[in-house]
Amino acid sequence: MTAIELITKEDLRQFKSELLSEINAIMHPHQGGASKQWLKSAEVRKLLNISPGTLQNLRINGTLRFTKIGGMMYYKLEDITTLLEGGGQ
Repeated sequence: MTAIELITKEDLRQFKSELLSEINAIMHPHQGGASKQWLKSAEVRKLLNISPGTLQNLRINGTLRFTKIGGMMYYKLEDITTLLEGGGQ
């Protein structure tokens, strides 16, 4: 026989709080310390969960600004945050 477990509104509020904290920690991993201002392509792809081709398209169409130094592409964390918040449209 299966036991029945009741979930209260307080349980849901606590779950919401914990979930938001975890999402915030993922989105802002260096919060509270010196945060990294520039990210390499691989870091951006991992953060946005996109392919190299998608990142290239974001560069080509001007959605995501970048700086190229010696063959390496760098992206401002601030620009990525703006893109994620919908300001890149």
